[in-house]
Amino acid sequence: MTPFDQGAAACRCEWGVAGIDNLAPADVTVIIDVLSFSTCVDVAVGRGIAILPFTTRGASGEAFALEHRAELAGPRGASRYSLSPASFLDAPAGTRCVLPSPNGATLTIHAAKRVPVVLTGCLRNAAAVAQRARQVGQTFNVCPAGERWPDGTLRPALEDLLAAGAILRHLPGPKSPEALGAIAAFDAAAVCLADVIARSSSGRELIERGYGVDVDLAVALDVSTHVPRYDGIAFLDDQAI
Repeated sequence: MTPFDQGAAACRCEWGVAGIDNLAPADVTVIIDVLSFSTCVDVAVGRGIAILPFTTRGASGEAFALEHRAELAGPRGASRYSLSPASFLDAPAGTRCVLPSPNGATLTIHAAKRVPVVLTGCLRNAAAVAQRARQVGQTFNVCPAGERWPDGTLRPALEDLLAAGAILRHLPGPKSPEALGAIAAFDAAAVCLADVIARSSSGRELIERGYGVDVDLAVALDVSTHVPRYDGIAFLDDQAI
C-alpha cells in the first residue's frame, strides 16, 4: 500500500504530475489550472476554437504548430494569443492554437498517457465538467496543476484548490480526505470567491502586471456550459466529439 492508496474513494484529488502518477487511474481525469490555462481553454472552446496543449514554446512548439496547421501562442501582452484568457475573447471560430503551458498543458499530456478521458476544468465550467464526468465515468481524479517556485518545484495554488472543490462537490461517490478538503476550502471561500482569488498570490501577480481582466474572467463561477475534452492532440468542446 502506497501513501497515495485511497481505498474505495471514487473521487480523489492530488497535485501535479506526481499526483497523477501516484493515484490509481480513474475513468475520468480533470486537469485544473485556473490562472490561466484551463480558463483559456474554456473561453476558446466556447468560441469553436481548438486548443492544442504543448509543454514549451521555442523551436519544438513552432514545429508542432506547423505540423498541425495551428498558430502558436506567445507571451502575454506580446502575442495575438497567449495564456491570457482575454486574448481568445474575439478569436474566430475554427482557429487552431498551440498553447504552451508548463502546468496545465504539461499535466494534460502526461495524464493522457494513463487514462482514456481527460477534461480540463476551471471555475467557469465547474458544474458542466462535473456533469459530463458523471456521464462518462464512475471514478474521478481531479488534479490541480499549481504553479512553480523559482527553483521549479510545485507551488500549490489556492485558485486551483478552490476550482477542484467546486468540481468535486458535484461528483458522486466516496471522497478521499484530500477531495473533502478541497470541497471544504471551496465552501469556505464561496461567498467571497472573487475577492479571495484576487488577493491570492497568483491573482495579485496578474493584477499587478495589468491583467486584472484575466482574473475577472477566471473567477466567474459556472458561467460556461462548455466541457473541453482532450482528444490526444487538442481540446475541443466535448459536445463536438
